[in-house]
Amino acid sequence: MHSFRYRGGKLYCEDVDLARVAEKFGTPLYVYSAGTILDHYRRLDAALAPLQHLICYAAKANSNRAILKLLADAGAGFDIVSAGELFRVLAAGGDPAKCTFAGVGKSGEEIEYALDQRVYSFNVESEAELEYIDKIAGAKNLRAPVALRANPDIDPHTHEYISTGSRENKFGIALGQLPAVYERAAKMRNIDIVGVQMHIGSQITEAAPFADAVTKVAPIVRDLKTKYGIKFFSIGGGLGIVYESSFESGVKEWWSVGRDRRARRGTMPLSIQQYVDAILSALGGLHNLKLRILLEPGRLLVGNAGVLLTRVRYIKHTGEKKFAIVDAGMNDLIRPALYHSYHEIVPAQEPICRASAAADPKPLEKIDIVGPVCESGDFFALDREMPEICEGDLLAIMSAGAYGFVMASNYNSRPLPAEALVSGDKFALIRERQAWEDLIRGEIDLQF
Repeated sequence: MHSFRYRGGKLYCEDVDLARVAEKFGTPLYVYSAGTILDHYRRLDAALAPLQHLICYAAKANSNRAILKLLADAGAGFDIVSAGELFRVLAAGGDPAKCTFAGVGKSGEEIEYALDQRVYSFNVESEAELEYIDKIAGAKNLRAPVALRANPDIDPHTHEYISTGSRENKFGIALGQLPAVYERAAKMRNIDIVGVQMHIGSQITEAAPFADAVTKVAPIVRDLKTKYGIKFFSIGGGLGIVYESSFESGVKEWWSVGRDRRARRGTMPLSIQQYVDAILSALGGLHNLKLRILLEPGRLLVGNAGVLLTRVRYIKHTGEKKFAIVDAGMNDLIRPALYHSYHEIVPAQEPICRASAAADPKPLEKIDIVGPVCESGDFFALDREMPEICEGDLLAIMSAGAYGFVMASNYNSRPLPAEALVSGDKFALIRERQAWEDLIRGEIDLQF
């Protein structure tokens, strides 16, 4: 699942002691495992071998140029949602002919840029957008490749903020309207119909929503293949990862108690093979019609491949609670504040086994792990059972490789954290930590 393990009492990423990385680059610090990212990509690619397919990594999950290059070199395409992401992909050596451009509010400037770069397809979200793309392509004397985004009205059983495939969401075109919109698109002089796309949400941990969505859209895809000779069917991404039992620490009692409790809560998601098996069954032979199947995974590839390293600044006791105040804040990792999401938090120095006869360590204690930002919502864990935590301890917030740095901000005028990449026994900085001077870069002195 990932390459973070204790070795000799120290937390390693692949063959690198994370304490060394933190010592060299400081904290807060995102650290990613190249081996984990490539392993997830290759396992998904192998599972999809029965299909003519293309994996388009969802760049919004983690858009650092080094990670995009890692995946581009492995053969991945890219799912982009802005011209900025396309610019990043090109800077990383990605192929625009393997890029699908999604998003409900593409600007004219973005559409022009994507047309100039010859992207594989625009995923069109509305009739209004279709007309706009046709107009812009006409002005450039080009034909724009498009795939209409189908909204299959499926409940993905995920957080409401990351649900995208039900009728209440802003995404896509209702299935009942889809044939008529395709018929209209076919009459536009500057539109080239190339596919069908759908995406029902993110962090989905069961097969049924994926299979149901594919089953609902498949008859329309078959008809469109006959009428317009479409080239691909993109079934989106959204396969969830493990957040609540993501870390393997062997037989250590302090960890296994919590891990067993979480396992009983049923948080284990689908495996890659289970997911692909469900999709293959739902396609019902559709993929045999010389139709390319596209997938758009993001979190699946990078989520468990990253951690956020943070150091404990202070331990604070009140009449009711105990707090560990760390140097990372909600501006560095907003998921717990935004979604009330769970991330494992483990010390970089392995706690002594409670079962050991050679020691008598303290029992687990409940503690809030919070940041320095001036918001009560600035927390990473509330009432979390943890081994003893002391000032100066280095902690790793697990499963932070997706929607971590990309959602970071300068709130409270805090500089953005640094990012590092590990490969085997080597590690390198892939983004410098912002300096205070960067906070005002681009601001202009008022001159009336």
